[in-house]
Amino acid sequence: MGEEVKVFGAWGSPFSSKVELALRLKGVLYDYIEEDLNNKSSLLLQYNPVYKKVPVLLHNGKSITESIIILEYIEETWKAYPILPQDPNDKAMARFWVNFIDGKCSSAIRKVAFSPEEEREKAVEEACECLKTVESALNGKKFFGGDTIGMGLELLSSEKFPNLFKWTDDFVSCSIVTELLPPRDKLVAHIKAHLSK
Repeated sequence: MGEEVKVFGAWGSPFSSKVELALRLKGVLYDYIEEDLNNKSSLLLQYNPVYKKVPVLLHNGKSITESIIILEYIEETWKAYPILPQDPNDKAMARFWVNFIDGKCSSAIRKVAFSPEEEREKAVEEACECLKTVESALNGKKFFGGDTIGMGLELLSSEKFPNLFKWTDDFVSCSIVTELLPPRDKLVAHIKAHLSK
């Protein structure tokens, strides 16, 4: 009997997409279950009773939550196509940047999108500072892990952040990533609807 692998996710969620991307890179077959975050399923609440959010990875009946934890679980469970470097120092640095980007950068960029008009300029400055830090970390590398994909807005322009802009372009040009990207018009409509609430 084969492995049971399911991903509970939400359309447009970068956290869900990261989990799907890792599974696809490793060639792991999985079932995707779309969640309506305004009307969460009893299964989502059962498998993530603490945070009650996506993503959730269900592997042979056991649930793993929180995208970074799920990514590390995927890395340890399926060895094909490593998404973390093997060297302990490089692995620690990769984890540092994942935490920095998921925590500080994502939060700063969300503030730009969802702040009241009077707070937006300060939010843009904060987001640009985060992006400058990430820009310097790329330092000419194609991806954070080197030449391969790993754990890794108008704010992002080729003039302000040439390395980060090129990385983003290279990342979204990979066929596996392209398959997971939501249609731009649908994503823009989703964000506008959220902003009007």
